[in-house]
Amino acid sequence: MKKIYPDAKAALDGVLFDGMTIMAGGFGLCGIPENLILALRDSGVNNVTVISNNCGVDDFGLGILLQTRQIRKMVSSYVGENDTFEKQYLSGELELEFNPQGTLAERIRAGGAGIPGFYTKTGVGTLIAEGKEHKDFGGETYILERGLTADLSIVKAWRGDAEGNLIYRKTARNFNPMMATAGKVTVAEVEELVPVGSLDPDCIHTPGIFVQRIIEGADHEKRIEKRTVREA
Repeated sequence: MKKIYPDAKAALDGVLFDGMTIMAGGFGLCGIPENLILALRDSGVNNVTVISNNCGVDDFGLGILLQTRQIRKMVSSYVGENDTFEKQYLSGELELEFNPQGTLAERIRAGGAGIPGFYTKTGVGTLIAEGKEHKDFGGETYILERGLTADLSIVKAWRGDAEGNLIYRKTARNFNPMMATAGKVTVAEVEELVPVGSLDPDCIHTPGIFVQRIIEGADHEKRIEKRTVREA
């Protein structure tokens, strides 16, 4: 099966539908599939649920899908850098399922591994635990969290080959590897496509069996979310 597509629009053709659930890799503005997010915006797909650590900033990353009001619900762990997110949530336009960050990561990992749920102490005694099953293990209380899957996962990698084998670089190896396993269809955006066999098998983070489509992205901005410098 041919996995390489010429651009983001082509790679998403035939997999998008209104009301779908999309996992989007990255952390803040690091390791996000920029070209695929732009293609989502241009596609006009609507009423979607997005599972992502956060929702970018107002004019970049997933934030542009808030600007066009294509997102109905966010499943996230951090939302503090986006004024549009705040306004839409407080006005009731945007639904939010808030997760502790480690819980979100494990829910995604569990979904990709075929694990329907797991128990954790994180969130016990807080709003996070409301409405969830409680169970005691060894005298300690735990809550049940459900694994997460998606209709589509979009991820960003440093290098990839025609088989979909992926290598992430440094901080971009955050939510991307686990999300690649948890989508019914996974589309990968890479900075460099290399010939099959040129990647060291010991360095591959996501095996190609998890990736159905792949593109070589262009014009990656790699913005810095908050620039902090020492005074001169």
